[in-house]
Amino acid sequence: MPLATKPLSGLKVVELGTLIAGPFASRICAEFGAQVIKVESPDGGDPLRKWRKLYEGTSLWWFVQARNKKSLTLNLKHPDGLSILKELLADADILIENFRPGVLEKLGLGWEVLHALNPKLVMVRLSGFGQTGPMKDQPGFGAVGESMGGLRYITGFEDRPPVRTGISIGDSIAALWGVIGALMALRHREVNGGQGQVVDVALYEAIFAMMESMVPEFDVFGFIRERTGNIMPGITPSSIHTSLDGKHIQIGANGDAIFKRFMHIIGRDDLANDPALASNDGRDTRRDELYGVIDRWVGSLPLETVLEQLSTAQVPASRIFSAEDMFTDPQFLAREMFLQAKLPDGKDFKMPGIVPRLSETPGSADWVGPELGAHNHELLSALGYDAAAIANLKQAGAI
Repeated sequence: MPLATKPLSGLKVVELGTLIAGPFASRICAEFGAQVIKVESPDGGDPLRKWRKLYEGTSLWWFVQARNKKSLTLNLKHPDGLSILKELLADADILIENFRPGVLEKLGLGWEVLHALNPKLVMVRLSGFGQTGPMKDQPGFGAVGESMGGLRYITGFEDRPPVRTGISIGDSIAALWGVIGALMALRHREVNGGQGQVVDVALYEAIFAMMESMVPEFDVFGFIRERTGNIMPGITPSSIHTSLDGKHIQIGANGDAIFKRFMHIIGRDDLANDPALASNDGRDTRRDELYGVIDRWVGSLPLETVLEQLSTAQVPASRIFSAEDMFTDPQFLAREMFLQAKLPDGKDFKMPGIVPRLSETPGSADWVGPELGAHNHELLSALGYDAAAIANLKQAGAI
């Protein structure tokens, strides 16, 4: 799709992030048309380039996380590198950074300086604990935010230590809050005649904001939500079960009408018609009984049969998908959740599709994560540097 038809077309975003939270936030902006300039250290660039599975020395994750971005190398410890960054920020719309609080201030790029340089600039700051408070100077990765924000405490089984969710969910949720905050700040700037402002996202608060009724339950009842494995106490039945062929399925039959249909389809009309089970609170008091019934039914049939019967009864359910399952699933394919792209050597590979789907101005993945400094000449030329000046900057170690 041509850049001009995307909803964020015309916005200039400068990313000073590494790894996950900041780069994921700017990736979303890039997918929907913003010009994203990723500023990287000339000494290796973003460490994500070397994380997880590498293809010819570069992370496959990198090719996705940095898609649609332009890579510019700047040595921010060199005065010329710092000067170029200020030139970029002078007409930027959004700055996204995920350094530890105080790092930009030491470089002479605190909010007061940047706001004076560009009063329209929106500054998204993603950090472990936010820009204020007694912990602001401490390092904090997503795993720490998940722990402090409450997610790790309730994840896992009651008789075992807490477990992680399998992905860096804390960083990704913080990135989403960062984008939401940036768009709200732009709305204020453009509709209310306001100026730029700081969007301050702490990783632990990003998780804490997702913790449903945890706070009022403790405040009113002194109730502390604990780990409960695959079930959802207070919402019954909703759990994971294992089929005859050893495969796993999530069944969510906690709606009153859905529960009745579910019990009828498995031949338990007595439970379907039991008035004590007509609403969720009654079902939850007999949780163990109901899960025993469901476990036995699912365990007596192969997964495909279970799925067919649940589909017939319109009971929400899903196999537990692996990546292999996704690659051939009709729903994933119909929604174009796999985009075909090419690695630098021309090899075809698949990337995740674009989320969310916009009917009139959808996003797209126009190129994969670039080589380090791939856009140095283009971006510096746009700032007025000629070939000789760019060569001198490189020689001096500024880029």
